Amino acid sequence: MAEVEIPNVEELEELRTKAFTKRTALITAIFAVILAISALGGNKSSKEMLMSQQQSSDQWAFYQAKVIREHLYRNEKSRLEADLIERGDAMNSAARSHYQALLKKTGEEEARYNSEKKELEQEAKKLEHERDINRDKLPYFEYAEVILQISIVLASISILSSLRAIFYFSLIAALLGTLLTLNGYFLLSKIPFFMP
Repeated sequence: MAEVEIPNVEELEELRTKAFTKRTALITAIFAVILAISALGGNKSSKEMLMSQQQSSDQWAFYQAKVIREHLYRNEKSRLEADLIERGDAMNSAARSHYQALLKKTGEEEARYNSEKKELEQEAKKLEHERDINRDKLPYFEYAEVILQISIVLASISILSSLRAIFYFSLIAALLGTLLTLNGYFLLSKIPFFMP
């Protein structure tokens, strides 16, 4: 009759612990990858927010310059109209036609600056909208990073202590961090308490 070897309980426990340790280490590495993706999204959102704010500020500065030029031409046009009215028929025809040509030119310039400022206003508002979107994304990435770091620490503790309960807490934390990261990229829902 063949001899059946009964496995040693201590060896089985050691193999089970090694399998748990390997699995947990692999999953912890996945947590770290998700953390890196979250940090990348946070950095990108932060940079995009700052760049959009700067570009928006530039557009508003150009807008203000156009408004000033428009007002200058409007004032010049008003002054020319007043001169034409004041001098009336006493003005010779050459001077009148010169004033009327200047009046027409200042009116055209005023209209040009008016239309240019409207384009600048639209561009500035578009950039402000981009800034606001990136500002809204940022807290999700920040909270995701913190929660993912906690999940990595919990997973490491579970490896050292061989406690599966701590590992399950790290899984829950990592899942929450992953959901926050996804929400940071896609803004699937807005959590009021995360809003600036």
